[in-house]
Order: sequence, then C-alpha cells, then structure tokens
Amino acid sequence: MADEDKVLDTHYEVALDDEPDPTRGPVYVDVVTKDDNIRPIIPAQWRGKDNIKATVKRYGAVSGRVVGYHALRAPLFYVPLALFWSVVGVFRLLWRQIRWAFHPELNALLQEAATKGELKEGRTIEQQLATRRTARAVMLLAELVALAVAGGLLFALAPRYILVLVGVGAVPLLAHYGRPATMPIVTPAVVRGRYRLINSDTVLQAYYAAGLGNPAKEDQKVGFLSRMERDGEGGRVKVVLPAGKGFGDVVKAREALASGLDVAVSQVFLTRDPESNRSHYLWVADRDPLAVPAGRTPLLRCRQTDIWKPAPLGLDERGQLVTLSMLWTSILVGAQPRQGKSFTARALALYAALDPYVKLTVFDGKGSPDWRKFRLVADRCAFGLAMSRDGDPVEIFVEALRELKADVQWRYQRLSELPVDVCPEGKLTREIARNPKYKMPVRVVVIDECQEYFDTGDPKLDAEIASLLVFLVKVAPAAGVIVLDATQKPSGVGTQKIAQKFTSFRDNHQVRFALRTGSWQVSDLVLGSGAYSEGYDSSLLLPTYKGVGILRGASDDTPTVRTFLADAEDAEKILIAARRIREQAGTLSGMAAGEDMTRESRDVLADVIKVWSYIGRQGVQWPQLAELLAAHMPEQYAGESPESISALIRGEGVPSVDVKTDGVALKGCRRRDIEAAIERRQIAG
Repeated sequence: MADEDKVLDTHYEVALDDEPDPTRGPVYVDVVTKDDNIRPIIPAQWRGKDNIKATVKRYGAVSGRVVGYHALRAPLFYVPLALFWSVVGVFRLLWRQIRWAFHPELNALLQEAATKGELKEGRTIEQQLATRRTARAVMLLAELVALAVAGGLLFALAPRYILVLVGVGAVPLLAHYGRPATMPIVTPAVVRGRYRLINSDTVLQAYYAAGLGNPAKEDQKVGFLSRMERDGEGGRVKVVLPAGKGFGDVVKAREALASGLDVAVSQVFLTRDPESNRSHYLWVADRDPLAVPAGRTPLLRCRQTDIWKPAPLGLDERGQLVTLSMLWTSILVGAQPRQGKSFTARALALYAALDPYVKLTVFDGKGSPDWRKFRLVADRCAFGLAMSRDGDPVEIFVEALRELKADVQWRYQRLSELPVDVCPEGKLTREIARNPKYKMPVRVVVIDECQEYFDTGDPKLDAEIASLLVFLVKVAPAAGVIVLDATQKPSGVGTQKIAQKFTSFRDNHQVRFALRTGSWQVSDLVLGSGAYSEGYDSSLLLPTYKGVGILRGASDDTPTVRTFLADAEDAEKILIAARRIREQAGTLSGMAAGEDMTRESRDVLADVIKVWSYIGRQGVQWPQLAELLAAHMPEQYAGESPESISALIRGEGVPSVDVKTDGVALKGCRRRDIEAAIERRQIAG
C-alpha cells in the first residue's frame, strides 16, 4: 500500500505553476483587455493606395457638384440678388448714420429728466444734445462730401479694372448688410443633416427613466466603461448596469430608452458585451438609418462574379457594406408580404447567376413574375403550381429534388474516393467545382414561397417533398449545393407530420434573414430561437422600411441590413449579361440551353441511385427494384417486369448477385456495383 501511495503521489514532485509572490498581490487569470478609445494615427480613408484613390474620388465628386451647383445659380440668382440687396444696404447704412447724427440716446435721458421734473438736469442734457448733434451733423456732412469727391475722382481717373475690383468688393459687403438675416443670397449645395446631441447626462437620464437604475441609491447607479464618442453617424458608449440588471432588461426597456433619449426606436441599437451580462454597447444614430435606401445593386455592373467570394447584400445601420458568404450554407429569408422578401432572395440568386460555373435551379411556389426571367440561365425551373407548357410544375419540382438528392449522395461518395492531392480534406474545392471532368459544379437551389410545396394536396407527395427538402437543407450545403429558401409563413403548413417536417426544414438553415414580421414570436421563427432575448426583433421594423431586415448566422455580428435594390428591369439586365457570360464559358445547360426536360430516354443506372434512398440496404432484389422504379418513375418504368429491369441493369455491366431479404435469398444487385458502373461510364465519356 505504501508503494502504491508513493506511485500515486509522484505528480506532486513536479511544480506545475510558479509560486505566487505575496508582495505583488492577487494575479488575475484569463483577463482580456480592450481599449475601444484608441484611434489610428492615419485615418482608414488615407491608408493604402485603394483607400486614398477612393477618398480623393469621393471628395472630388462632392467638390465638382458644389462648383456646378453654384456656377449655375451665380448669374441667374446670386448676382441679381446681390445687386438688389446692395442698394438696400446703401440706404440702411445711410439711415444708420442719420440716426447716429441725431443721437437718440440723449433723447431718452432728456425725456426721463422731464418726467422726474429735474429741470436743471434737463437743461444740461439739452445743451449736450444740441452740441453733439451739431458736431455729428458736421461729421456726417464731411463723410458725404469726402465720399462724393473720392467716388468722382475714382470714376474719372482710375482704370476700369480698379472700378470692377472696387465694385466686386463693395457689392457683397453692402448686400450682406442690406439683406435680412433669414434670407441668405448663396444657398448651400450640400445640406448637412441635423441631429440631436447625445451626451452622458442624457444617457443616464434615459436609463433611469426606463427603470434600469436609481440615482438615489449608490448600488443602483448606471455607469460607463468608455467615453461617449462618435461612431459613424451616431454616438457610441459602453454602459454598465447596476447589480441584478442584465442585457435582457435593457432589451425589454428599449422603447422606454428611446423615449428617454427623445429619438425613434429604430435609432437605438444595443449590442451584448460577451465579457459581462451587466454591460453592453449603446449606439444611438443621429437620424433613422433604416429610412435611407442603400441604393441600386452593384451587380448592375454586369461583371462576372465568383460564388467562392461573399455576395454584396446591402448596408448596415452604420453605412458599412454587408456581404454574405453563400457557400456551405442554407439560407432562409422570411417576412410579411410586400416587405422585400423575394427581392432579397433574388438579389442573392442574381449574384450566383453571374458566376458561369454555378448551376442554378429556381422554383417559385406562388408563380409571380419575380423569377420568370431566370429561364435565361436556370438549368431547371418552374413557377407556381398550375400546369404550364413545360409540364406539371410540381412534378418538375419533385423530379429536381430527387435528382439533387442523388447528386449529393454521389458527390459525397466521389469526394471520398478522390486522391488526397486532388481533394486534400475530402471536400469540394474551387478547382474541382470548375473542372468539368469531375461534374461537381457548385449548385444553387432557390425555392421562393417554399411553404407551398409542403401542401400540394397529395399527402403522399407532400411527405416525399418534405423528406427531400429536409435532406437537402441538412446535408446538401457541405457538398457544394447551396439552398436558398424564402417564405411568408415561417410558422409552417400541413398536417402534423408535414408540419413537423417543415419545422425541421426551417430550423436547419444556418443563415437567417428576417424582414418585417408580425410579432416577435414570428421573428424568432425566422431568426432562430433566442434571437429576441439577444435583442433582435424584426417586428419592430417599421412598415415603411422596404428591403430592411436582420441578418443572423452569417458572422459573429447580427446587423440590420438595408438591402441593395434590383427591380424587375435591373434583374432582366443582369440575367441577360449572365446568360452571355455562360454562353462564352460554355456552361449554359438544361432549360436555359433549350433542353427538353421531359425525358424521352431512360438512364437506368441514375434512376436506380435516385430511388435507392427508399431501400435502406446495400443490396436490393430485382422484384423490389422494379416495384420502386414503377412507383416513383411511372412514365419510364410502368409495366416493366423484374426480368426486364434485371436485363437493363446487367446490360450496363452490373452483375446479378444473391441478395437476402427477410431470410429469403433472390437475385438482385448491390449499390457499389451500380456506382462503379456509373463511374466507369463517366470516365469513358
């Protein structure tokens, strides 16, 4: 036992930490220090060639506009007004001198003496008034004579340019003296925005008025952890609440806080401090930043994009560019009708369309005109639920989902088998995606009004669609298939099982964008649970904000974004350019290339892979396979017998083997043999 204790105690022989120094006091562990008040020596706009160039260009544009503004108005308004008010200024100046000569101040003193009956004092003031009036009258006369003589000599003897210079100098001075203070002659070309100055006293008053502290009690006072400073077009400060108060309390008191600051609720932004629940950042905008549109989309340049780089989405409340990395994610856009939901999803789809190496699949459950022009570039698309010239939109949609699922499964298998030097981490790379040899381009699947596809009226079909959509949103992004969905009904549709599938589908989106919603509960459905408790509530966005929403999950920040605008005309222009780019790259495919998506010939190997998800085993017997193919693809396999299916598949080089199911062994095929035959065909092709 002693030997055992000796062995167990050996770790005490090695000093793991230094002995504390009692003279230094306590040592704090894992302290992260921040100094938010340090500013760069050289401002960001003057650092680097690109920044300097952009800054000079911006100031040059503003200066040019100011010069043009005043150059147009100078001969039409400024000169006539200056001449008119200069004449008024002459008479005002003359009247001022006449009043000065009559010395009205002594008149008041003389009247006061007469009122009080002080005759002696009155006579003295009267004598002074007469003497001073005489002296001032003489001085005024001398001024007028001197001015007349000087003016006459100047007009008679001075060169013309001297007269012009004197006139140019005198007219503005006389006009400035003659015009009323409320009627400026020169109007500013750039009108600066007016905003309320927020200082520390105002902030404290607002917090106390909102019930977040009590100035009369020492332990209930609100404090600051930073100075109040300018941050963009607003003021920013770090606030610390009294003990017992947290970020949730200030979020609930946001409206009262805005009232105390005397600003709109949309001007108050609260950000959690990750280091302490008692402290947070308060940013108060000078004016409502969400009421200022972000402007037209930069995609109107119609230049080729790269899906491997972030897409421009809009501007945040501070006017900074917000981008969204679409790759490896599934994206959900939710809002009330007519708040810009489809426009936002379409803007991201337009970015993908300008990358010729992205394969687009576009479906719109409501069949509006918003997505029709995507026929120019989409590999497969359908709009609405009613029959069209392209066929039944629901059938096209289901077929596309089946094909996508089979493609995703094949991609995972193929990526795992590629050499390490080609695919180092078993993931899709830019080189693999753009190399047609591997047949794995990045795919973007857009589904607007996705809730419509969960309630088609066919329960069996609804169940299949729901399962396929849940599979795609969970699994597809990691294989390079981006899922972009938009809905105006995030609460879900359908019966209990379908509703559960919809909930799973909705909750598995990594990136959420919520425009205005009807309540904070609906906002939480779009943004994800916990968003409201963190201070994010899209129901507080005003109805006048079009295309404004909260972006969650794209980065560590959760900005409120004013999205760039791309209306129907802009979208058509961009899509025409995208089609031209794809034609030049040779990547136009599917419906956009004029292919008839109604299959006239069968690809039995691909079809077997598509229905394999219903098998759940590595082997399947011929009778079961024939039944599955006939059930899910009746237009191609209705009436086929197990023998004919066996002959078709064996004709592709797949061996017929014994497959045991429920204790019964019959002839059939294995999945790995099907995949091997497909791979052989792809290599040969």
